[in-house]
Amino acid sequence: MYLMQNWFNLSDEAIEDAIYDSYAMRNFLGINFIDDQVPDAATLLKFRHLLEKNHIGRKIFEDVKERLDKTALMMHGGTKNKERKRDPEMHQTKKGRQYYHGMKVHVSADAGSGYVHTITGIAANIHDITETEKLLREDDTVCCGDSGYSGAEKRDEIRNSRHLSSIEFRRNVKFSQLRISDKYQGFNWDKEIEKRKSSARSKIEHLFLIVKHQFGYARLFSMVLPKI
Repeated sequence: MYLMQNWFNLSDEAIEDAIYDSYAMRNFLGINFIDDQVPDAATLLKFRHLLEKNHIGRKIFEDVKERLDKTALMMHGGTKNKERKRDPEMHQTKKGRQYYHGMKVHVSADAGSGYVHTITGIAANIHDITETEKLLREDDTVCCGDSGYSGAEKRDEIRNSRHLSSIEFRRNVKFSQLRISDKYQGFNWDKEIEKRKSSARSKIEHLFLIVKHQFGYARLFSMVLPKI
């Protein structure tokens, strides 16, 4: 409970309420609600003072840091390994007039619930379209994505699959391809269609909102384009 309070930057009362609301937190805490109760805010306060009095907080911090290091979940010195060489999985790419070095994240989520079911990572210089097959599920009938996935249905792994070839791909087109001028007085069906595509695809943005703002990685992820 103390760890989760620090990780999510919550007050004593807020972490108590969050545990009741979150199955993941209850599972991490190991509480059986049939026999146990969540420690209240006053109990957590006394426990934290006990840790501070005996200087145990620093030991807990070092232990967590060591566990993250062992599982390669903590980066040191950018993308260089122990031999001071660049990570072979990282590559350079150019977007517009800007060069980037690193990896790209592809995320697939359920259009109805927004539940994220698949995440993959590839080098920055690999085209988005190559990951399409890995982001699709066996029961998918429609796939919404941005223009980076244009032509996915023409790839061999999609065409040669009885199921994947039956999926309807709905991709946003680039604004430059919408030929109708903003001064046009009639109803712009092209923009309305693109708006509805974006509405379905926007479910994926919530994940990146959490990563950027709640976990404080806005600058780190400023180069990553969310995908479905």
